[in-house]
Amino acid sequence: MVVFDGAARSPAYFFNEKILCGLGRGLAETNRLHPEGRSRALAAITRFALLAAEMHLTSLTMVATAAVREAIDGEAFKAEVEAATGLEMDIIPGSEEARLSAQGVLLGWPGARGLVCDIGGSSMELAEIGDNTVGRRVSTTLGPFRLQQIKGGKKGLKAHIAATLKQVATEVGTGHKALYLVGGSWRALARLDMARRGYPLTVLHEYEMTPKSIRKTIDWLATQDLRKLREQTGISPERIALVPLATVVLRQLLNVFRPREIFISSYGIREGILFEQMPEDLRARDPLIEACRHLEGASARVPGFGRRLFEFLQPLYRHAPPERMRLIKAACLLHDVNWRAHPDYRSESCFDTATRANLGGLDHKGRVYLGLALMNRYKSPGADSRLTPVLKLLNDEEIRHAIMLGRAMRFGAMFSLGRPDHAGELRYFPKKKVLELVLRPASRPLFGEVAEQRFQSLAKTLGVTTVLRVGRAQSSKGSVAADEPASG
Repeated sequence: MVVFDGAARSPAYFFNEKILCGLGRGLAETNRLHPEGRSRALAAITRFALLAAEMHLTSLTMVATAAVREAIDGEAFKAEVEAATGLEMDIIPGSEEARLSAQGVLLGWPGARGLVCDIGGSSMELAEIGDNTVGRRVSTTLGPFRLQQIKGGKKGLKAHIAATLKQVATEVGTGHKALYLVGGSWRALARLDMARRGYPLTVLHEYEMTPKSIRKTIDWLATQDLRKLREQTGISPERIALVPLATVVLRQLLNVFRPREIFISSYGIREGILFEQMPEDLRARDPLIEACRHLEGASARVPGFGRRLFEFLQPLYRHAPPERMRLIKAACLLHDVNWRAHPDYRSESCFDTATRANLGGLDHKGRVYLGLALMNRYKSPGADSRLTPVLKLLNDEEIRHAIMLGRAMRFGAMFSLGRPDHAGELRYFPKKKVLELVLRPASRPLFGEVAEQRFQSLAKTLGVTTVLRVGRAQSSKGSVAADEPASG
């Protein structure tokens, strides 16, 4: 069960608990729900219903997927659950399961384009996405529990999967550049890929793999002790037991659809149900910026200041590409959310906020960029050996930009606690290598020793000289006109 903290564009997880019951184990042979799985599922749902009642939720949706949909006793299980909980269970068809899962990807990944593949225990759904909509979709029986019953050994299994996917390709098309993987078996496989590569950032959402890399991992897994890997990665016994079958499916997916990029999405059917309830104007918002606004409103000393800081720093980024501007805005919104942390650990806390928080619409390079910028908002991390592996996700230019942004925020945030754009205006002349600060006369006292030190630190990062002027107000927008030089 998951409880979202409101239908926000980038939802916070107020409550999140999963139990792998194995309802679909043996379904291919018996056509019935697994007795133990059925008992465990009923107990879990009853518990969830009681918890939901205690939370006084405004709405509650319960859906059942492939195992209940296909079992001959699925309707009886539905009736049993409804009698025990007083809640309504919706048994959704395969095409609807595919659509909702794809919508979950779109919730956390605006602009995603390609093929979504959601693997569960008893089925695997595929759906085409692009232009923030879900296109062609299909449901298959390629879930691991179903595949356990295929006859003919490894050869028969591969032939069955290949034949199924070739048929699926006629329904959803090939030539998709990106493959978005949803589901616990894929997430477990991604964790194992991280372990093999020694990947430094163990956040699954938007983790990117190449076909070459994942094929190496599949081959590597065939030589490893899964028990030791489970202990090393923390993957549950139930989940890792299904990984070998998932690797066979994924290899065939790569052969049939030939994607160039492979991504892991932590968002799936549950987030897709939430996305379904959102009005169009909310869907159109940027999940990263919305999440940062929420964090600022909940944790910053002066909620709303981040937008003003972003406006104040605009002259430094006139020619920045849209994606960079998006990260700059996110950083400004987050610049003060860790103020309660102990000063000795505040910069590290900032880095962890960016790299570990539940932020949608943010790839791993973006997380590290944000984290490094926020660290430098408080102090230079220096030669922090902890950062060395993760900083390898950025190139030298990206590292320099992140440090510059951090120092710019450090200056802007402490220069004025109200409206820095009303107190003064930055002017940046990169060709002349000059950074100018024009102050209102009444704001001149704000530029004290600490502010000057931070201004000079920013200029040093930019590789420019500084000019300070005191001027007069020129427009209602808070810009000022240079009137007299004060220092240089």
